[in-house]
Amino acid sequence: MAKVKYYYDTDTLSYRKIEVKKSDYYKRSIIGVLAVVLIAFFGFIGFSQFLMSPNERSQKRELDNLKLHFEIIEKRLAESSKVLAQLQERDNTIYRVYFEANPIPDEQRKAGFGGVNRYKYIDGFDNSAMIEKVTRELDILSKQMVVQSKSLDEIVVLAKNKKEMLASIPAIQPVANKELKRMASGYGYRIHPIYKTRKFHWGMDFSAPRGTPVYATGNGKIEKVKRSRRGYGNQVKIDHGFGYKTFYAHLEKYTVRKNQKVKRGDLIGYVGTSGTSTAPHLHYEVIKGNRKLNPVYFYFSDLTPEEYDRMLELASQENQSLD
Repeated sequence: MAKVKYYYDTDTLSYRKIEVKKSDYYKRSIIGVLAVVLIAFFGFIGFSQFLMSPNERSQKRELDNLKLHFEIIEKRLAESSKVLAQLQERDNTIYRVYFEANPIPDEQRKAGFGGVNRYKYIDGFDNSAMIEKVTRELDILSKQMVVQSKSLDEIVVLAKNKKEMLASIPAIQPVANKELKRMASGYGYRIHPIYKTRKFHWGMDFSAPRGTPVYATGNGKIEKVKRSRRGYGNQVKIDHGFGYKTFYAHLEKYTVRKNQKVKRGDLIGYVGTSGTSTAPHLHYEVIKGNRKLNPVYFYFSDLTPEEYDRMLELASQENQSLD
């Protein structure tokens, strides 16, 4: 039962009962309710900083798990990048060298990731930096794998053609020369037999009696035949494919025609002294692309190691050429 409150009235010198107005009662009730609500609200805010709901705890566990998986993916990407780098190294220094293909430059392997920010759509989130880093590494790895895959496809094709290439590359001497007595002049600076000046000699001269057989040094197709009384005289050029060509000059005569296919060891002509020549001999050149190479490095199928050493010694002597 609510207590009745009184106050002392000095005018009447007596106690009077305190009458509470309904408006005051409602005001006090509203203030009390508001106080309770405010206390509950600020209490919730304060405790929420330390206590999480089950749903928030579940979301936090999921986020931590995602971060862990991103770290694992990043480590695996790093390991895959190392493996790919090793494969790229072997590709450039072993596979492509063996099959005589040009190495793929790093600029080509790693190109295509500069310029416009392609990861702008990832920005603006709490973990944007982590997601962008992994995405970038994955894109780079994917691009390099595409380049490497195409390179291996090319190597497979080259491997299939290797047998044909080995049969086509010049690999024997154009004149039978087992005793090594017919090599008159090698590749390099020599004294010109007519002008008596020091001039670069772009091939090898094989001295031999007129009419000595001349053979194709590798499989190929006759690119050129020419009769002439000047310069290189009667001559034959063979296109072996794979960038290789061979040139035979000062022939007495040739026995092949243009576009005819020949195999290594086929007769293509005979030693002579046509053109600008001082004695019967064969002038022989090996050409790769636009470069004339030293023919002495292309007799690996025709000489023993001892004979090859002797050939190198004779070819290095700076004497007088025969043309």
